[in-house]
Amino acid sequence: MDAKGRTNKGVIVEGLTEARERTRFLLRGISDEDLTVQQDPIMSPLIWDYGHIGNYEELWLLQKAHGKILSKRELYDMYNASLYPREERPSLNLLDRKDADLYLDAVRKAVLESLEGADLGNGDDPLLKDGFVYNMIIQHEAQHNETMLQTLQLKKGEGYKPQAHIELPKGKEAQQEQQMVAVPGGEFVMGTDERAFTLDNERGAHLIDLPDFLLDKSPVTNRAYLEFVQDGGYQREEFWEPAGWEYIKEERINAPKHWYQPEPHSWWTQRFGFDEPLNPKAPVVHVSWYEADAYARWAGKRLPTEQEWEKAASWDPKTGTKRLYPWGEEPPTLARANLDQLAFGAAEVGSYPEGASAYGALGMLGEVWEWTATDLYAYPGFRAFPYPEYSQIFFGSEYKVLRGGSWATRPAAIRNTFRNWDFPVRRQLFCGFRCAKDI
Repeated sequence: MDAKGRTNKGVIVEGLTEARERTRFLLRGISDEDLTVQQDPIMSPLIWDYGHIGNYEELWLLQKAHGKILSKRELYDMYNASLYPREERPSLNLLDRKDADLYLDAVRKAVLESLEGADLGNGDDPLLKDGFVYNMIIQHEAQHNETMLQTLQLKKGEGYKPQAHIELPKGKEAQQEQQMVAVPGGEFVMGTDERAFTLDNERGAHLIDLPDFLLDKSPVTNRAYLEFVQDGGYQREEFWEPAGWEYIKEERINAPKHWYQPEPHSWWTQRFGFDEPLNPKAPVVHVSWYEADAYARWAGKRLPTEQEWEKAASWDPKTGTKRLYPWGEEPPTLARANLDQLAFGAAEVGSYPEGASAYGALGMLGEVWEWTATDLYAYPGFRAFPYPEYSQIFFGSEYKVLRGGSWATRPAAIRNTFRNWDFPVRRQLFCGFRCAKDI
């Protein structure tokens, strides 16, 4: 599905089909036992995610959009994320792989039959209008693809062996690791009024007036973050928020997740259970908000606000208009961004000069999710749609906003206005950051 949210039924079928193919590709080499194991307390068993994908599709594309029901109530309850927290999901009577395959296929067959007669024009049904609910389902499956990869990164025992389908380019400008770009102050349009493929927390569009600021040209690299580690950053309380200091002491954290030292002065990391030397030119990943914030203080900078991030990514000062992606309106390609999972890792910074924003910032989509300084909040005029549990119940000071997607994010699920969020202690996301500074 392209980012225009087109209502062409053939395009919708292609998007649904491609999404399912990717889900099954990611799970192809996973044993039945590993599908049912909970790899980490904050993640679901992979088989729950798989069944939930089909059940969510049935709920919204059959029951809600067309009044059709295939399943019993128990199935809806079992795959309802609000009813069963992650710690309870391993004990549920979940569908096994074979039955889940049959279930997802049966749902999809009924969905395609219903789509044939669906009115996706400008009718009164807000779910069907402009194909919104179909775009939502494609995005939902894409989001769970990334969640599955997060789970596989945490997998215990034998590592996950994905086959990379693309070769990552090499960064071309080593010096840009420390460079910053200037973003002049003034008004810009935050958010969007587009309703075919955006989600409720991205809406509506509103003016924000920001002062001048500087933003790192690229995400913070492993090399730069290692300087913080080696300078005793995890032992110096002055750089940490009180809650963050408590957290790293209690959890005995002294480096990003998956980093380790087999011998002094040698740093390695684990990617999908396999050991590899730390690439100094790649962006640091698997750091919490507290770690990102502490690094920024140590560096004499700060984390950007969500508003600053979106302006730097989306605003074109020459035309006074907003871009869908940092480079413009054209959909992501391998020349512009490291998205869509098939590299199975982040590229070195500076690898995608064609993906620069109007201000010259690089890597703002793809590579790593970027922590911002902002709590998740509702935009002016916010209306929960199609259900409050998607984002409304998370508004408040408990969650920090992340922007930009990662290498594991699918193109159908990312744009300049897309908002992600998590607790400030979380490190399971493919998350990094860049810093900002007042002028």
